[in-house]
Amino acid sequence: MPTRWPAVASLTLGVFGLVMAEFLPASLLTAMSTDLGVSDGAAGQAVTATALVGAIAAPSLPLLTRRLDRRLVMLALSLLLVLSNVMAATAASLPALLTARVLLGIALGGFWSMSAALAMRLVPEALFARAMSLILSGVSVATVCAAPLGAWMGEVWGWRSAFIAAGAVSIVGCLVQFATLPALPPQGEPNLRVLGELLRRPPVRVALLAVLLLISGHFAGFTYIRPLMEHVAHLSPGAVSGVLLGYGIGGFFGNFIAGWLAGRSERLAIASGGALIAALAACLLAAGQWPVVTMVAVPLWGMAFGAFPVGFQTWIVRAAPDQAEGAGGLLVAGFQIAIASGAVGGGLMVDRIGALGGPAFALVAMTLGTLLTLRHGPRPLPAKAEA
Repeated sequence: MPTRWPAVASLTLGVFGLVMAEFLPASLLTAMSTDLGVSDGAAGQAVTATALVGAIAAPSLPLLTRRLDRRLVMLALSLLLVLSNVMAATAASLPALLTARVLLGIALGGFWSMSAALAMRLVPEALFARAMSLILSGVSVATVCAAPLGAWMGEVWGWRSAFIAAGAVSIVGCLVQFATLPALPPQGEPNLRVLGELLRRPPVRVALLAVLLLISGHFAGFTYIRPLMEHVAHLSPGAVSGVLLGYGIGGFFGNFIAGWLAGRSERLAIASGGALIAALAACLLAAGQWPVVTMVAVPLWGMAFGAFPVGFQTWIVRAAPDQAEGAGGLLVAGFQIAIASGAVGGGLMVDRIGALGGPAFALVAMTLGTLLTLRHGPRPLPAKAEA
């Protein structure tokens, strides 16, 4: 089969645009809440709306569009991303912003759930791992760019400018997909029976429960990290941008470290990331008012989070190697439910006890998720498998 690297690169651009748009509110939260006249916790539900809708869209869109050419489906999802950014940039109220984020959730869930399956059709099987690495690099770059650039643009030109920039990126991604993606007629007949069968497998259920605990804990802390830096550590706007840049750089290198570690044991990779974030959340609770503690803890938090996407992807495929695509859809749904849970739980804690509510939620969830992973996570394959 022909190798279509430009088409794979277009999926990378799509993933980059989606993740960038999803993560922007965390770096713009206080400016958004002030402008829209709502609390930080209420503004944080912009993350919740995206995640909840993404959780529904991830397993359902492949079913609803099973008779449509995948090229058309991906282009439609990319256009939704463009529309979402435009609506967010012009939102005059919280309901308008939440509507924009609902559209983002549809695009996010559908795009993510089908990207791996499409990559398998764009390159020969021997190059699939390399293609997925390229696509996932869009996540790494977005992780580095979204928070610090969003914070900087929000400070210089206002929070809406960050969504305008995200809209420009999404337009470029859409045009590249239009130019490079070939016709991709639907294959197979995905159905709800397969998803139900997967959920009856204990290893799949354990993996999804670990996702719920660890990812919700991360997003309870990450979504409300800016209020903590401003109201607890009392960092200047320039320092906030610098710390968020450190978070992004930490996440970028964390992805590579986690990839190396997960190749040896995804259980230990995930547990190590969870244990480190739990320790950092405890440090923020105990000494977050000291600027140096926050300035060190946040970049390390970003590095630790890098263990989760790589580790959980490997775990879920090992849990269901015969239904990898369906398991991948459930994983995306699990991630989005966890993101929503973290944003809601963290928002309630922040509104009730202040900016340290996010780390408090994270400490409990991370501890439970790490213990679950250590006890029930996948074990390394026997050495004889290498023979």
